[in-house]
Amino acid sequence: MITRSVAIGCAAVATVSAAGILNYAVRGRSAQIFGPSVYRGCSSRRSIALTFDDGPSPKSFELIEYLARWNIRATFFQCGINILRHPPIARQIHEAGHEIGNHTYSHLLLRPKLGYKPRINSRRTVARQFSLAQEIIEREVGVTPRLLRAPYGMRWFGMRDVQRELGLLGVMWTVIGHDWEWPARPIADLVLKKASPGGIICLHDGRDIQPNPDVSEMLKAMKVIVPALVDQGYSFETVSELLRP
Repeated sequence: MITRSVAIGCAAVATVSAAGILNYAVRGRSAQIFGPSVYRGCSSRRSIALTFDDGPSPKSFELIEYLARWNIRATFFQCGINILRHPPIARQIHEAGHEIGNHTYSHLLLRPKLGYKPRINSRRTVARQFSLAQEIIEREVGVTPRLLRAPYGMRWFGMRDVQRELGLLGVMWTVIGHDWEWPARPIADLVLKKASPGGIICLHDGRDIQPNPDVSEMLKAMKVIVPALVDQGYSFETVSELLRP
C-alpha cells in the first residue's frame, strides 16, 4: 500500500522533474522542444559568427563601419519597433551585406512570469510578435528573414507553429557577452575564452526597445575581440553561412 506521505513525495519529485524539463525547453541552448533551433554551426572550418540583438539603433552605424574595415559580415536580429524608429539604419545594415533575423516586434519576454494572465502570454501573442516583426522587416528592409532569436533566448509555447508558418529557424548562441551589464574588457575576455570553430557569438547593438541605447562598451569590446580572433586564424560568416557544411 502506498502511504499518503509517499504519494506526496512522488508528486513533489514529479513536479520538480517537470519544472526541470520546462526550464530546459525554455532556456536550454540545445533544446528543440519549442521548435527547431541551433546554437552553433559547422566546426570543420575555423569560422565563427558574430550576431547582434535588439537593434537597429543610432550606434549601429558605428558598428557596421567597424565591421566593414575588417570585411566582416554578421547577423543582426532586429526588433520591429526599432526598425520603425530607424528604417534607414536597418536598410543600411542589410545593404552592407549583413544578414537580418527576426527578434520579435517589441522584445517581449515570451515566457510568462509567476502569476501571469494566460490571455497575455498566449500562443496568439507569440505568433503576433514574430509575424509582425517579419512583416516590418519585409516592408522596410526588403528582405525575408529565415532566422529568429527569442528575446532573452527564452522560447515558449506557440513558437514551433510560428516557425513552421514563417519558415524560421531558431538561433541561440555558443557564448553571450553580457555586454548589457559588463565593461568592455570582461566582455572581450569571455567571448575570446569561449570562442570555438563554428561558434555563434551573441552581442547587442540595442537595448530591448530603448530609443537611444548606450552600447559603447560593446563597441569597445569589438575592437579587442575582432583583432584577437583574426590573430587566432578565424574567419567570419553569417549564421546561415556558418550552418553550411
